[in-house]
Amino acid sequence: MRFEVEQKYPVDDLEATKRHLVDMGATIGPVKVEVDTYFAHPCRDFAETDEALRIRQIGDVHYLTYKGSKVDETTKTRPELELPLSSDPAEASRWPKLLQALGFTKVAVVRKERRKVSVTVQGEEVEVCLDRVESVGEFVELEWIAQDESLLPAGRSLLASLAQTLGLIESERRSYLELLLTRQAAES
Repeated sequence: MRFEVEQKYPVDDLEATKRHLVDMGATIGPVKVEVDTYFAHPCRDFAETDEALRIRQIGDVHYLTYKGSKVDETTKTRPELELPLSSDPAEASRWPKLLQALGFTKVAVVRKERRKVSVTVQGEEVEVCLDRVESVGEFVELEWIAQDESLLPAGRSLLASLAQTLGLIESERRSYLELLLTRQAAES
């Protein structure tokens, strides 16, 4: 199983980070809107097990993603399975209905504007996401995919090095879903 090695940092100025990345020779992608619909399992509490199940929509493209529990105390490294779904809107709209028929319930929808950036660090391609998350804030997310568990220490080191270069200091381990639910609970 592949592992997503990830670190996320709240920022006050995404444009400053973007300029720094351009100075590093990074390739900046276009802004895309991502809509993530999260589901709760009928028999176990994903909040307790630190798992997630979502359907992500980017334009007409949809993905079903399962994220396992975090594997360490400092990063958001976790096993991940992501499967593409049909790009036919009518067919894609049936997936939430299937999950609900199986007992899953919709938890929340996280909407964000994301700009993906590709940068080379220590000879490795790292994906940087510049995110504006509706009702949550602005973040820089660093991600590297490890094809097996033995590569996790190298991945964490790689991301720590890039974070230092970009001046990113205080990471956030909670997911956007957790941050959104926390904010909603505080407002009610």
